[in-house]
Amino acid sequence: MTPPKREERPIVIRDIERISEMRDVEELQKEVWGMSDRDIVPSTQLVAAKAAGGVLIGAFEGDRMVGFVYGFVGYERGALSVHSHMLAVRPAYQNRQLGYRLKLAQRDRALEQGIARITWTFDPLQSLNAHFNFGKLGVLADEYKVNFYGEETSSFLHRNIGGTDRLWVTWLLDSRRVKERLEHPITEKGLPGEWEALLPLVRVGSDDAPVRSDLAESLARDAVLIEIPAHIRQLQRDRPSLAAEWRQATRWAFTEALAAGYLVQEFYRLAERDRPRGAYLLVAGKTLEDFLEN
Repeated sequence: MTPPKREERPIVIRDIERISEMRDVEELQKEVWGMSDRDIVPSTQLVAAKAAGGVLIGAFEGDRMVGFVYGFVGYERGALSVHSHMLAVRPAYQNRQLGYRLKLAQRDRALEQGIARITWTFDPLQSLNAHFNFGKLGVLADEYKVNFYGEETSSFLHRNIGGTDRLWVTWLLDSRRVKERLEHPITEKGLPGEWEALLPLVRVGSDDAPVRSDLAESLARDAVLIEIPAHIRQLQRDRPSLAAEWRQATRWAFTEALAAGYLVQEFYRLAERDRPRGAYLLVAGKTLEDFLEN
């Protein structure tokens, strides 16, 4: 007999206020990312950051915390910002749009404080996060951090992948781009017609290996693509040397393109020839400031 399906209870998004709830945040970090005590953000830091204007919001099923988002106040490019350091959702709840709801709540809190910019980092080899950040939220990126957290941490996410490189993204909360993206997220797969003929600086080749293009030829164009495999965690587990190759190839591609003045503007999911992969679109001649107008 098929067991009855567990009834989904409503999830409430609200600020985290109690120290006991902040200790639940400690445990969630361990559960979701496999972090050791050495690497988690402790409840004492959460208490202080929140008292100083940080944003700490939880997703609750009854009294049980099933996700959270945490950001502290920063100062970037001459203006106050919130740096969103962590967002986590328990594995059993990860297909219920909770990450999206938490980010929207974080956006609301920042705007209430008069802060119009949230930044965070993510591993650019993680295609699901890339789609979420660019396709659903409308972030932009013009910085790439090599080994941002050092060579490795205790998290299983950082094993067999050649370092903790991160793309530093900016969410311009009150911009026309973000408002339009929240209304109309990118959901379809494939490149828009105007980008189909672009030459990827790195592409997914046979056997999922990265193939680099000629740098000068690629960067002579107004736009360029950087492809990534669709399932980097599978490569980390089954083919770690290939996962490390992807780190080296994309590190080269992003650092060279950003140094040449390109801006990471979009991420698209591709599935041609039964070969699922993703592609970042980088454009020349644009800066974050070009997107600041409402």
